[in-house]
Amino acid sequence: MIIVERPEVLVVGHAVRTNNAAEADPSRAQLPALWARAGAPGAFAHVPGRVDENLYAVLIDYESGQQGAYTQIVGVAVRTAAGLPEGMVAVRVPGVQSLKVEAHGPMPQALIEAWQQVWRHTEGGGIPARAFTTDLEVHHRAGVDLYLAVLPGHNPIPAGHTRDRAQI
Repeated sequence: MIIVERPEVLVVGHAVRTNNAAEADPSRAQLPALWARAGAPGAFAHVPGRVDENLYAVLIDYESGQQGAYTQIVGVAVRTAAGLPEGMVAVRVPGVQSLKVEAHGPMPQALIEAWQQVWRHTEGGGIPARAFTTDLEVHHRAGVDLYLAVLPGHNPIPAGHTRDRAQI
C-alpha cells in the first residue's frame, strides 16, 4: 500500500445499497448483478462526456465501517453529469489523501485478495486509518487500483519520500 493524493472524479452509473455479509451470501448478493449490468457490451455507450474507457466503483455512505451497509456505484468517469441517463446516478468523488492498493492478475481473485489486505489493515488498526467516507476502485486494462480515503492528520510518510511513493 502507498499513500497518494487521489484526484477528484465525477462518476455516473448504477447504484446498490449492500453490506459485506450480504455479499458473502449468494442468495442476497447484489454486486454480481450490478457488475454484470456494468460489464455488458455498450452499457455506458449512451453516457455523454466520458473521460476514459475505465470502469469505476465508488463506495460511499458507509453506515459503520467495513461491517456496516454502504452504497456502491459502478459506472464511468465523465466531465459533467448534464444529461444524466434515466436510472443512473452521479457522484462526485472528492480528491483526498488515500491508501492506494493495486490488484493485478486474474480477476476477480486479485481484487478479492486486495480487499482482504485492506480489511486486515483496518482490523489490525493500521495507520493511516481509513476514513470510511468515499472509496474508489478504478478498473483498467492492467488491473484495478483501489483508493481508500484516510483520516486527516495521519501522515506516515517517512522523511525523504514523496507523498505519492511512500510505502505503507
